[in-house]
Amino acid sequence: MIKRRTLVLMLLLLSGIARADDMAGQASVIDGDTLEIHGTRIRLWGVDAPESSQLCRGEDSSQYRCGAKTATELDAFIARRPVNCSHVNLDPYGRVVATCSVGGTDLGEWLVRKGLALDWPQYSKRQYDGAQRAAEHAGRGLWKGSYVEPWLYRACIRANGKPSDCSDDANAHP
Repeated sequence: MIKRRTLVLMLLLLSGIARADDMAGQASVIDGDTLEIHGTRIRLWGVDAPESSQLCRGEDSSQYRCGAKTATELDAFIARRPVNCSHVNLDPYGRVVATCSVGGTDLGEWLVRKGLALDWPQYSKRQYDGAQRAAEHAGRGLWKGSYVEPWLYRACIRANGKPSDCSDDANAHP
């Protein structure tokens, strides 16, 4: 009987430790792949969304602020519902990296499936590859026109490029 109680107590303590890094609450959308809950910045694991200043081309070839569109659509999807996040690690900037969900829907997968963000295989190990292929096949979001991968856009900006120059590239995805 004492061993059983000890085992139950240990399991409860361990489950509390596992949940200590998890967060839940009302989220503010900072950008297409970053949220803030209770003052903590959370970078969504495994996906990369266009930056707020990034421009993409729509199916009619006109430019639009694809990063701003992603953030707006994510905010509308969350719709002030509680967001649950499970801590994965910290990024080089000290932000929490986590998988987050609303109503049981993984936000990273939702973003990629809608064509609003890309699976980031360097980190995701292709977790969202199927969702990305579905978005591409259906021509949703970024896949309606052309774009520069967000990680390439940031590299261009860091090299003193201007948002308009870094958004259009000969290697942009058609």
